[in-house]
Formats: sequence, C-alpha cells, structure tokens
Amino acid sequence: MVLDRRAELGEFLRSRRARLRPEEFGLSAYGQRRRVPGLRREELAQLAGVSVDHYIRLEQGRSLHFSAEVLDAVARALRLDATERAHLHRLARPAPATAPGPADRRPLRSGIYRLLSSIHDVPAYLVDRNTTVLAWNPLAAALITDFGALPPAQRSMARLTFLDEGMRHLYADWPARARAIVGFLRLDAGHRPADPSTAALIEELSADSAEFRELWAEHQVKDKRYGRYLYRHPLVGELELAYETLRLPDDPGLALVMHTAEEGTASHTALQLLATWTGNERPPTATRSPAT
Repeated sequence: MVLDRRAELGEFLRSRRARLRPEEFGLSAYGQRRRVPGLRREELAQLAGVSVDHYIRLEQGRSLHFSAEVLDAVARALRLDATERAHLHRLARPAPATAPGPADRRPLRSGIYRLLSSIHDVPAYLVDRNTTVLAWNPLAAALITDFGALPPAQRSMARLTFLDEGMRHLYADWPARARAIVGFLRLDAGHRPADPSTAALIEELSADSAEFRELWAEHQVKDKRYGRYLYRHPLVGELELAYETLRLPDDPGLALVMHTAEEGTASHTALQLLATWTGNERPPTATRSPAT
C-alpha cells in the first residue's frame, strides 16, 4: 500500500477551504443554503485569480504540473502558513526521488552511539520520519518508556502515543501531543508518499484508534522542531521540559531529540533526580527500523 498523492491533494485543499468563510472575504453567497462548510470552489478560484476549471483540475488531481505561481496564488487565498504552503507544492508537483526508507537506510554510525553515550543529564533519542526511535540514552527510556523492552516495530512514538495507555497519563496535555504527532506524520506522507512503511503505520493507527482517524481526517500539517511538554512522571511527578529537534546533516530523515529543563526550576530538580535514579550505567541501545 502507498498513499495516493492525487487523493491527498484533493482532500487537503477541501479541508483548507472548509475552514474559511465567505463573509471573511466580503464575498456574496451563491444562494442561501450551503451543503458543505467553508468556501465553494468557485469562490476560492475567484480569490486566487485563477479560472474555476483550472482550480477544479488542481483539486481533483487531474494534473501534477501546475506552476509555482498558481500554487502560490491558491495558497494565499487559502491563507496557508509556510508549512502548509510547502506541503501543497509537494503534493501538486511531480514527486522527486525519494529519500532512503527504513529498509534501505545504512546502519547508524558508531559516532551517533558515542554521542548519545556522552549525554547524561538530559533525555535524548534518535528518531526517523516514521517517529521510530532508533537509539536512545538511559534517561530517555526512564522518562518516556523502556524502548529496549519493546519489539522494534513497536518503538514508534506515533504508535505509542495512540496505542499505549501509559502515554495518555505521561503527557499532561495528551490531545496536543496526539495532534502534533499526526501533523508530523501527515507532513512526512507528503515528503514520501510512495514509502510503504509510512502507509503501513498510518493504516495500523487508523484501524486501531478512532482518535487517530479523526485527527488524520483533518489534514493538519505541522513541523514542530522545538517546543515543550508537561510530563506527569510516576516517579518524580510533573516536569515541564523543552525539546529541540536537530536533523542529521547527511540524512535529514533522522533527527536527534533532546529534552531540557530550565535551571533552578522544580522540573530541573526532578530531571536531576530521575537521572540519579537511572544511574546512566547502561549504554544507549539501538535497532534498525524493520522493513514493512
């Protein structure tokens, strides 16, 4: 199974139209009753300055050869942010050569393991675009879950978020965490629509989680490289941790995620206590993401 880029394009555009209202643009209504929320295609075409037929061909995916100028005009009319605009361009243009997937990725360099081994005071882990955790330090396992006790196929942060009950208690604002994960997966699906591993993960989550299905249908795209979460840890209580995501230069599909706490705060004290209990005596563990 692979994702249908033309179907993704149409659904994305319809979802963006649905969140807009004609009165926001001073448009006259085409009749008093509307069968669907948001702008009609005719209204969107008018705002974008393109012909109705041209826009309909775009939304129906009848062609993947639209100019950047047309796509930018549609993006402005839909009030897309920078991430959404880039997502539209990817879906509406011929697909480039795809990045290496989990099945053909080279083994992780030993230097990555040594880097993780040297990080003692903050949780750190390496994750791929499918949110599969490939390597981690002991403090990351102590904060989130014992990744080493899980089969490799179950080390996906997306899978854990929706299918592991413990994650619902760990994240104080679980809905925000769930929405962020779905937005990231949707963004990645636009980067690599032909990757069967991404499609398989989405298919599994759609089958097993009604909440995932509902969020997936919203077509939100997010690329959160930094931010913060409030954790409710069973051992040390609440920790408000910031995170930073650093892409590997030679493989942007891999990212190092690190969580930190502001010095002098209760969260910093709790994180230090967790690090002390963890002991940091075990080296980080890694696994190759299995082919699907």
